[in-house]
Amino acid sequence: MITSVKVRNLILGQGRPKICVPIVGQTREEIAQAAEEIRSLPAELVEWRADWFEALEDEAAVIQVLEDLRERFGEERAILFTIRTQKEGGQGRISLSRYQELNLAALQTDGLDLVDVELSAGQETAAAIVEAAHRLGKKVIMSSHDFYRTPEVEEMIGALKRMQEWNADIPKLAVMPKSRMDVLKLLTATLTMREQYADRPMVTMAMAAEGTITRLAGETFGSCITFGCASKASAPGQIEVEQLHQVLEIIHNSMST
Repeated sequence: MITSVKVRNLILGQGRPKICVPIVGQTREEIAQAAEEIRSLPAELVEWRADWFEALEDEAAVIQVLEDLRERFGEERAILFTIRTQKEGGQGRISLSRYQELNLAALQTDGLDLVDVELSAGQETAAAIVEAAHRLGKKVIMSSHDFYRTPEVEEMIGALKRMQEWNADIPKLAVMPKSRMDVLKLLTATLTMREQYADRPMVTMAMAAEGTITRLAGETFGSCITFGCASKASAPGQIEVEQLHQVLEIIHNSMST
């Protein structure tokens, strides 16, 4: 049985997938501008992609941005903090030890509700961040990204099971499809995981245009968050938030009747 995850006023794992919008500005000014654009959009979560930030390794500057975001979004909007490393398709060019230090420092603030931890960081680093997050009342999305291929179904299920075993609150898997059959493989892995192994919500997606359907069909197959864009996308295939919200509502209402 899947147990939902509560983050502020959100229940992840129930109803339609919740929309998350990434902020990918390089400067505090660009981040603030993006935040203002997002405030009026129908998105339940905001992801700050801190790996885009020009002062990523300045711990005080990172904390200040998180505090600014909390002030702008108030207590209603959940904030996800993410340092996406280069090996996972991001901009982060930092050592593993610095990755851990920055995540632990960010967790000490009230500016975030969830933190993204990469599966590829390894069990020791993941365990340290997960333990700190849970001790401080925060949630963990553990993620794995493959920008080059779609693994076989069993390999994808294995990655999701490992994240669950490593005590992630929400496992996340993103892959790159080369064909529609690859998209079907991702959906098969998601549904199989949900029906046979999952005891918590998860997030899955196939990226790029080929994988668009996976960003819309989470309520059917078992993905609790979908990522949309306000202006600048953080990953290939993201859909504009207003359009995404409209389609998700249509699907949800149709499934509820």
